[in-house]
Amino acid sequence: MTARRRSPRGSGERLAGEIIDAATDLLIAAGDDSAVSIRSVAARVGVTPPSIYLHFADKQELLDEVWLRYFESIDSVLEAAGDGVDDPLERLVRMGMAYVRFAASAPALYRLLDVRTPGKGHGSKGDEALMTSAFVRFHEVVAELVESGGVTDRAPGDLVLELWAAAHGIASLMIALPDLGWDTDLSHAEHMFTVLSRGILTSGSPRADTVEQP
Repeated sequence: MTARRRSPRGSGERLAGEIIDAATDLLIAAGDDSAVSIRSVAARVGVTPPSIYLHFADKQELLDEVWLRYFESIDSVLEAAGDGVDDPLERLVRMGMAYVRFAASAPALYRLLDVRTPGKGHGSKGDEALMTSAFVRFHEVVAELVESGGVTDRAPGDLVLELWAAAHGIASLMIALPDLGWDTDLSHAEHMFTVLSRGILTSGSPRADTVEQP
């Protein structure tokens, strides 16, 4: 480990960011969290293990912060994708494809962290991350479509779940089978998500046939 000069006063926040960066890099390089330990992160940053513990209680808390940053990044990407797009359906497709591209650009993180939940003691921060990421972004535009009368009158929450599942499914398939024949510009994936979105937004409830009629 290369010795690191003593940090000046007030640089703790910057060091915490470097620690999260190091843990993220180790996750991506290894493809799982087996390579992430307090010692390995300290060595990568160039500090001693006790310096890590000044910012994170243990490995679990550090991975929680990697998880939270990941979802914050998704939120920023989706916000940028929909910014300035007046047509809500086009905005939805752009956001869905931004989600897919983001996942495909960091497959190890997506595979490891997209379905991860924060450790005990960090639930409120985890809930906040989830409620400011894909679900809320999708929900806003779906609610707009429902209010305009452009789609079925199903509950927005049900539609969002299906749309998110469509984006997640495409992203997961691209990551699991990258040689399946995906276009480099993701035009095939965009066509799939567009068709799926139109079908989801205009179809009736899947429970309609199972509801007993009076």
